[in-house]
Amino acid sequence: MGLPDGYAVDMELHCFLGHGASGSAASMTPYVNGLQTRGVPATAIDLPRRRAEDAIPAFHLAVPREPWVVVGGQSFGGRVASLAAAEAAAPYAALVLFSYPLHPPGSPEKAEARTSHWPQIRCPVLLLSGESDPFAKLDLLRAAVPTLGGPAELVTYPKLGHGLMPVLDDVLDRVAAYLAAKVPHVSSDPLP
Repeated sequence: MGLPDGYAVDMELHCFLGHGASGSAASMTPYVNGLQTRGVPATAIDLPRRRAEDAIPAFHLAVPREPWVVVGGQSFGGRVASLAAAEAAAPYAALVLFSYPLHPPGSPEKAEARTSHWPQIRCPVLLLSGESDPFAKLDLLRAAVPTLGGPAELVTYPKLGHGLMPVLDDVLDRVAAYLAAKVPHVSSDPLP
C-alpha cells in the first residue's frame, strides 16, 4: 500500500557505521549502543578487509541509499563511507568520521590521495580525531577540512592517538548534537 500523492515519508535518521581495518561490526558495538542511548538509531556493518575503494560494493549492499541515512565509521570504515558519500547523487544526510586515516603512519605525503574525493562530498561532515593520531597529522587534517564540499566541523582531542574510546561519551554526545543541529528533519507534511 502506497502513500497518497503529495505526501512525503517521515523517516527517522539512521546511522550506519563501518569498522576500522582490523575490526569488525562487533568492534563498533560501543558506538552503536552509545548512539542508540542518545536517541540516534545506529547499525554497525561489516566491510571486507581490502583497499577502501574495493570495499564500496559491500558498503552499498549493507547501507540503503536514502536521504535519512547517516554514514560513517572508524578509520577505514569512515574512509569507505566518505568515498560513498562523494559519489554522484549520493543522498546521505550526513557523514561522521571517527579517526579518519588521512595517511599511513609516517607517510603524511599521501594525505592528498586520501582527500582528493572530499570536494565531491556535499552532506554535512563531522570529523572527530585524536591530536596525536599517527594516521592524521593534525596540521594536515585541519588544512584538508575546508576542502570538503559541504558544511564540516572538526573536533580534536588532546593526547589521544588513533582511538577515541577514552572519550567516547563526549564523542557520541557531539555526534548526537551535530546531527540534531545540522541535519534537517524529514517532514511528513504534504509536499507543496
